[in-house]
Amino acid sequence: MDERDLDILRLVQSNARLTAEAIGHDVGLSPAAVQKRLQKMRASGVIEREIAVINPSKLGREMTIIVEVLLERESRAQLEAFKRRMRAAPCVQQCYYTTGEGDFVLILNVRDINEYEEFTQTHFFDESNLSRFKTAVVMDRVKVSLDVL
Repeated sequence: MDERDLDILRLVQSNARLTAEAIGHDVGLSPAAVQKRLQKMRASGVIEREIAVINPSKLGREMTIIVEVLLERESRAQLEAFKRRMRAAPCVQQCYYTTGEGDFVLILNVRDINEYEEFTQTHFFDESNLSRFKTAVVMDRVKVSLDVL
């Protein structure tokens, strides 16, 4: 990775739809050189995926909820089972296995409090290995980003 690769990454992380021509113009490379560098970064896993960022409120998903989860036991099988369930739950946008008081921190996006209650009934109250969970409702999305650079 050189400085031009980092410049390319800065541009595509904010707008993945930029053309190779536009990127090349900004970083001083030909479109073919930009394409080659992008392909290399995709193949090596530097660029994991290119996605559309959707405004959740435009789809009626008005509530963002942060949940800290403490498990009763942390065997490898139980951790993996919890991770699998969270990956499969559509309203879970992010799930982090963490240090500290809780074992996991979840970021959920739901339509309303009823959908969150449904989620807790299915994924928390029916889970025998869950010790407790703590919920925080987001009042304002001050900054939402996946930018690295």
